[in-house]
Amino acid sequence: MPLMHKEDVPDFLGVRREKLEEFRKRGVEPFGGRFPVRQRAADILANYPEFEGKDVTIAGRLVAKRGHGKASFGDLQDFSGRIQIYARLNDMGEDAYELFKKLDIGDIIGVRGKVFTTKKQEITVAIDTFQLLSKSLRPLPEKWHGLKDVDLRYRQRYLDLIVNPEVKEVFLKRIKIIRAFRRFLEGRGFLEVETPMMQPIAGGAAARPFITHHNALDIDLYLRIAPELYLKRLLVGGFEKIFEINRNFRNEGISTKHNPEFTMMELYQAYADYTDMMEITESLITAVVKEVAGSMKVTYGDHVIDFTPPWAKMSMLDAVREYTGEDFSHCDPSKARRQAASLGIEVAPDAGWGNIVNEVFETLVEDRLVQPTFITGHPVEVSPLAKRNKEFPCLTDRFELFINTWEIANAFSELNDPIDQRMRFEQQLRERSRGVEEAHAMDEDYLTAMEYGMPPAGGLGIGIDRLVMILTNSPSIRDVILFPTMRPLDGR
Repeated sequence: MPLMHKEDVPDFLGVRREKLEEFRKRGVEPFGGRFPVRQRAADILANYPEFEGKDVTIAGRLVAKRGHGKASFGDLQDFSGRIQIYARLNDMGEDAYELFKKLDIGDIIGVRGKVFTTKKQEITVAIDTFQLLSKSLRPLPEKWHGLKDVDLRYRQRYLDLIVNPEVKEVFLKRIKIIRAFRRFLEGRGFLEVETPMMQPIAGGAAARPFITHHNALDIDLYLRIAPELYLKRLLVGGFEKIFEINRNFRNEGISTKHNPEFTMMELYQAYADYTDMMEITESLITAVVKEVAGSMKVTYGDHVIDFTPPWAKMSMLDAVREYTGEDFSHCDPSKARRQAASLGIEVAPDAGWGNIVNEVFETLVEDRLVQPTFITGHPVEVSPLAKRNKEFPCLTDRFELFINTWEIANAFSELNDPIDQRMRFEQQLRERSRGVEEAHAMDEDYLTAMEYGMPPAGGLGIGIDRLVMILTNSPSIRDVILFPTMRPLDGR
């Protein structure tokens, strides 16, 4: 269905507006009110013996219509599915039947009638009375072509949901996934909390924020890039097991894996560490996969992803060594720079050892990690909120979970030393002074909270959208977000 030009609008609106006025002249309100729905299409179809010959009251959108003189058939679609309806002059009376014939595809109607089966054994509702609830002024996409334009599907999701039933199934599965997350976490004693979406300082992750302005306070605020620092303030306040499922906002590029607004689950557990987070991650995701997919093996594109535990575990240094042959376990930035160059990777002249190792990993290793794999031991430079590893101080007690080559989860033993945290924030400020906009800002209030004492803790973040993509075999993150961010049609 192509986008409509202004000169095309009267061609399809005119006839429908004429019908709208005709309904009004006949005393029929084309945009009706309350209609007491008592049954759903799917329930009638699934339990026909119970409904045979009985009166039912249903409502939905007219998505097909077939006229045969003194009798007409149509298809009524509600949220549960589609059912055939039958209108007959002798049953309805001449006036009502004439009004029924004037209905358009797309009109929303309420129907009262009896359930029967046709000669072709199709379960059908024979209309006694009907009520126009909302006149559709625009035609739905053509029946046989549907809504195939991907850009238009994302812009007009309401049409996508009407004409592409499989799209609704994706979002029903998304709802089921998030519900399973909550059920699992609540079963483990975690409490769901809410933290600010607008924050005076953008922190908790390395990303560019969206900036807004509060007129009454005359201050700039940032849409949060992560809830982390506020959730950890709650650890200081005495909450021990908390989680939040909500939106994050990052003012960065759009791709099949990135949307500026996305959904994350973050949790924190006092007196735990990253190994506890690894157990929770594996148990949580396998429970969700089993409930939603019914199997531990899920097909995504050309891959069959096996979620059967236990999952593979590798340190970042071991993974780099395995896939590149280079050993970076020396913490020497000069040597690391030479190694990266030998691998064809250019790094900034002042890049630290940790940034170089991370760049090599992201460039040459991530694409190899198809099956669920925990990558542990991230450099301090790229982990400013994680606790240092005691045996290898250049690294942190952290992991990322990769599935289908994508980062799905990130977790670590939380840094609870306010002195070390201040030093790392100061290092991040130096990064910002060199033009790295994604570097963390200094959050003095968070440091103050830490100085009152934050218990040792493990923290975990899981990207809901990417996991939904995998479990629904969706090629783009826009396929699993009801209303993804889009460029305006005029290109501005």
